[in-house]
Amino acid sequence: MHMRLLQFIQRHRVPLILLAAAPLTFLLPRYGIINPYLELVLKYIGINIILTVSLNLINGYMGEFSVGHAGFMAIGAYAGALLTVRLFPAGLGPVLFPVALLGGGVAAGIAGLAIAFPSFRTRGDYLAIVTLAFNMIVKSGLENIPAVGGPQGLMGINKLTTLPWVYLWVIIAIVLARNVVYSRHGRGVLALREDETAAELVGVNSRRVKVLIFVFSAFLAGIAGALFAHELQFINPRSFTILKSTDMLVMVYLGGVASLGGSILGATVFTAVLEALRPLLQWLHISAEWRLAVAPLFLVLLMLLRPRGIMGHREFGFLLPAEYRRQRVASRGPGHPGPAGGPSGTSGPTRDDDTEAVA
Repeated sequence: MHMRLLQFIQRHRVPLILLAAAPLTFLLPRYGIINPYLELVLKYIGINIILTVSLNLINGYMGEFSVGHAGFMAIGAYAGALLTVRLFPAGLGPVLFPVALLGGGVAAGIAGLAIAFPSFRTRGDYLAIVTLAFNMIVKSGLENIPAVGGPQGLMGINKLTTLPWVYLWVIIAIVLARNVVYSRHGRGVLALREDETAAELVGVNSRRVKVLIFVFSAFLAGIAGALFAHELQFINPRSFTILKSTDMLVMVYLGGVASLGGSILGATVFTAVLEALRPLLQWLHISAEWRLAVAPLFLVLLMLLRPRGIMGHREFGFLLPAEYRRQRVASRGPGHPGPAGGPSGTSGPTRDDDTEAVA
C-alpha cells in the first residue's frame, strides 16, 4: 500500500503540486502575505502567459507569422466586459464571470474563424499583413462605435479577475495547448511547418488544420482579454494597438518558439523586467514612457543574438505527454536505437521529434 502511494505520487507529482498550490492563490492575498502590487504583477504574468501560449501556437508551432493578436484580445475584452456590464443582472457578475470569460473567448474565436478562411487561401507572409490589418480594423472600429464607449473606452467594469481565476486559466490554457500540440491535428501542424507540400501528400488537410489551430489560438487570446478587462475595470481601443501585439511577439521569441515552457518563461521574464524598470527609470529621472521602447529593442536584440529564444524547440519534461517521455527515456537507454517516429496517432516523424526535453 505504501509503495503504491509513493508510485502514485511519483507518477502524478506535477498535477499534485499544481493542486496543492491552488489554495495559495487565494490565501496569500487574503491574509496579506503578498501585497496588492505583487498580486497585480502575478495576475499580469498569468494573463501574459495565456497570450504567449496562444501566439506561440501560430508563430512557433505552425510556422506562420501573426502580428495582430491584440485584435483578438480586444474582442475578447470587450465581449466579456459587455456581458457583465450590459447583459448580466446586477449582483450576479461574480457568479456569471466564467460565462463572461467563455463569451470573450468564443467571440474572439469567431473573429479568428472569419480571418482564417481568407488568410490561409494564400501562402507565405500574407498572414502577417492580414493580421496587421485586422488589428488596425478592430482598433478603428472600436473607436467609432459609441455603444462600446468609442475612443473614451468602456467604463464601469467590475473587478472580477482574481488570482485564483488567473491561475486556473493559465493551467487550462497550457493543458489544452499541450493536448492540441500532441494530438493528431497538432502533429499535422508541425508537419506543415516543415514542408507543407510533403505534409499534404501524406494526407494532412492543411487548410482545415490551420483554421482549427488559428481559431483555438484566438479563443485563448479572447480569454486573456476578458481577464485583462475585469482586472483594469476600464478598457479603451488604445490598449490594443500594434504595440500590444509587439509585446506578445517579444514574449514568444524571448521564451522560445515551439515551446510551452518557453512561453511561460518568456511571459514571466518580460513582465518582470518591465515592472523592474519602473523604479529604475524613476531613480534615473527618466520618463516612464521609455518603458515602451524596451519591447521593440528586445525584439531587435533577440532576432540578432538568439532567434530561437531561451527554449526554442525545447520543452520541460513535465509538459510532455507520458507516452512521449517514455520514448525519450527509451531512446537514451543502452541498446535502444531510439523511436522510429512520433507517438502513436501522429502524422510521422517531423523535426519537432528532435525537440529536447529539459528536466
